[in-house]
Amino acid sequence: MSNPQTFFEKMWKDHVIADLGGGAALLQIDRLFLHELSGSRAIERLERSGRLIDSADQVFGVIDHLISSAPGRGRDDTAARGGVDLIRSMRRLTHRHGITFFDSLDPRQGIVHVVSPELGIALPGTTLVCGDSHTCTVGGVGALAWGIGSSECEHVLATQALTQIKPKTMRINFEGELASGVHAKDMILYLIGSLGASGGIGYAAEFAGSAIRTMPIEGRMTICNMAIEFQAKYGFVAPDDVTFDYLKGRDFAPKGRAWDEAVAYWRTLATDEDALFDWETTVDCADIQPQVTWGTSPQHVVPVGGRVPDPRETSDPGVRATLERALEYIRLQPGVRLEGVEIDAAYIGSCTNARLSDLRAAAAVLRGRKVAEGITAICVPGSSMVKRAAEAECLDQVFRDAGFEWHESGCAMCASQGGDRFADLRVISTTNRNFEGRQGPQTRTHLASPATVAASAIAGCIADARRVMA
Repeated sequence: MSNPQTFFEKMWKDHVIADLGGGAALLQIDRLFLHELSGSRAIERLERSGRLIDSADQVFGVIDHLISSAPGRGRDDTAARGGVDLIRSMRRLTHRHGITFFDSLDPRQGIVHVVSPELGIALPGTTLVCGDSHTCTVGGVGALAWGIGSSECEHVLATQALTQIKPKTMRINFEGELASGVHAKDMILYLIGSLGASGGIGYAAEFAGSAIRTMPIEGRMTICNMAIEFQAKYGFVAPDDVTFDYLKGRDFAPKGRAWDEAVAYWRTLATDEDALFDWETTVDCADIQPQVTWGTSPQHVVPVGGRVPDPRETSDPGVRATLERALEYIRLQPGVRLEGVEIDAAYIGSCTNARLSDLRAAAAVLRGRKVAEGITAICVPGSSMVKRAAEAECLDQVFRDAGFEWHESGCAMCASQGGDRFADLRVISTTNRNFEGRQGPQTRTHLASPATVAASAIAGCIADARRVMA
């Protein structure tokens, strides 16, 4: 009888081209995604070297990082300096090399980590890489996915392979039922608050347990998206019937007999019952409340009704200095209750929380209510497909009636690609990072779920959606 194996061990074994010793291996890469911020440069460097693209049919390009999300944008509208040149270069080079490309006005355009699963390009059992740290998002469909640098993009273009060091394995079991008003974003923020922002260094993280098994794919992707925020390079959920139901019929997913054969293989990838992990923990979902960050790291998080911690309560001088710096930047005092802290803006978008289910959750809070006077409220759907689906359900009208701006899809103001609109403002946001300047110069970002962001927009301050809707 063979030794029980984890999902990760099976995936690793199936993709090893050569064992290089010392824990390193040359891995087959099944999918490469390029975006305009770095993709065209990787192709240009490859051309200058005189090398050819190895497997153009396994490479995909998208416009998402630099394109403006302004309503009614044009083909080359850009939100960052030099963006037009990079967009046009990406368009020209992908066409030259026969790479499937989702251009700015393509109905399939959107944020790369939203587009790849919704089109069925990211599939269970595949390895997928992209020049973006949140590529681990698509681990939510049972892919092994991670972010790479631009030089590695060039290497994959030429070889469809990468050298990787095999990490240790961890499993996080979310058990029990979530309370009403608690969402996937709250789960992952709670976990990061518990483990710390470096708790996953050196690990591949599998998310499992009863709460994950019953969770829709979009929630799983939210959790996997932020695996990198506790430094786990890979985050994933082993594929199951929920995964297969989500992917069946997608544009690039297998069809007919090929689909049946693929599902039969995917079923073999689930972690074996007696497989061992290097580290394992269980989270009781009954302990999770809606979460909001108070500082400049996702680990700086407390329940929405919690209080900002006092740095003087820690005995570690280094930790104390970090907390003091975070409070100085975020402009909050120790002991302040987060619920009730006034905000200037509310933002719903990003590869973390801008899928259809996220917009539905926010709309449920906004319906029949108005954004507080003086609050800038913006919603940027994660893809053009999400935007159209939301509009078919009239969710766009709910957002507009409440006082939100309704934008085109793109990365937009997740990483300050919307100019300085949030400069020196306090923003509650569905994004994944809240370090200094992430959303603009001196922008003070509080991370939260779409429901919490919507409730806060209505209240004009950080708010508990459960109270707003009561």
